[in-house]
Amino acid sequence: MGEFTVDRKIIHLAVGKPKEYDWNRKKEISAIGKSFVQAVELKKEGFIGDDVANHKFHGGVDRAVCLYPFEHYSYWENMFNKKLNPPAFGENITATGMLEEQVCIGDIYKIGDTVIQVTQGRVPCATISKYNEEKRFLKKVVETSLTGYFFRVLEEGTIKLDSEIELVERDPKEISVFFATKVLFHQKKDKASIEKILKVEALAEDWRQRFLKLL
Repeated sequence: MGEFTVDRKIIHLAVGKPKEYDWNRKKEISAIGKSFVQAVELKKEGFIGDDVANHKFHGGVDRAVCLYPFEHYSYWENMFNKKLNPPAFGENITATGMLEEQVCIGDIYKIGDTVIQVTQGRVPCATISKYNEEKRFLKKVVETSLTGYFFRVLEEGTIKLDSEIELVERDPKEISVFFATKVLFHQKKDKASIEKILKVEALAEDWRQRFLKLL
């Protein structure tokens, strides 16, 4: 892990329930469209007022909180030549100083009076392309592994827009979200790396199963 100067700050905080969208003349239900909140209560299952449309692939205690690094917004805006406003990825927290390369699976953070732990990177779906009206979005997110990631909740509480993000404990294995995501998407035959990732105790069950399958 390289050393980064870290200025962790919440830029945007959002929750939302599933809504109906009309994409390509087809009606679909999704919770990607979230609304700004100043403060919100976080439970083990996720934020009050937040939900997912498809419980098979989204949500659950290992994916209670979704974070997307704010730094990537300018990269995508340049690539697609359009303005993107948080939360374009349907994330709950848009923050600086929390890049996938800086954050390890198993890391524990204190935000407000909550304590949360990184569990897995995000596996994006076509909703990102549809919601942002940009056909190449999903493909590019997968190509770059700039996916954002999820947390489980260790201590419930309230998160506010001005809450500080504090690293409480770095996972001893130091497997960054970026590294794990890259292996899952692009290095499926890299057994040594997969075995390394599987040694992370805090890894989400869904990802544990995905990596075991690759072995």
